[in-house]
Amino acid sequence: MPQKALVVFDRCHPELCSKEGICAAAQACPRKLLKQEAPYQIPLPDPSICQACVECVRACPLKAIIITRV
Repeated sequence: MPQKALVVFDRCHPELCSKEGICAAAQACPRKLLKQEAPYQIPLPDPSICQACVECVRACPLKAIIITRV
């Protein structure tokens, strides 16, 4: 069964990732599949092409990214 990265919105606070509000998980994604429209906004994954590599999960200091079966 395929797996994808999902953002747990109530845990995600990009302002805690850096002073500039840049999401650490979005920066860590090797394929740049987590899109953060602007600083301080919650990033959104692109589940259609996510490979569930878990780099975003490892990078998120708030544990706001999970890998789930779809």
